[in-house]
Amino acid sequence: QLQLVESGGGLVQPGGSLRLSCAGSGFTLAFYGIGWFRQAPGREREGVSCISSSGGSTNYADSVKGRFTISRDNAKNTVYLQMNRLKPEDTAVYYCAAAPCVPSAVMRPSNYDYWGQGTQVTVSS
Repeated sequence: QLQLVESGGGLVQPGGSLRLSCAGSGFTLAFYGIGWFRQAPGREREGVSCISSSGGSTNYADSVKGRFTISRDNAKNTVYLQMNRLKPEDTAVYYCAAAPCVPSAVMRPSNYDYWGQGTQVTVSS
């Protein structure tokens, strides 16, 4: 079964950092663009960042630009989301999914496949 598996979430204080990982289960991530989304209680799922299959193109939501960095290690079949200077409003369940990454385009969840189960990120003092 083709699936993505997220990990790395947790509780962190405002201003802190976390690194999320998205690993491929049953398929080779190198062939896919990967996106990170998040969903807070009572809110719609929103795109955070994406990266092309080669890693040459990336896209970020305005709310995370300059704080989050997406990267990938195709040899490890893993995509990462480094999150720095975290804010309470970053609190959400974070998901990864597969689709081509188009720079500056709005990331629509309906365009993505192979969703993982999500990992909780809580930013609180």
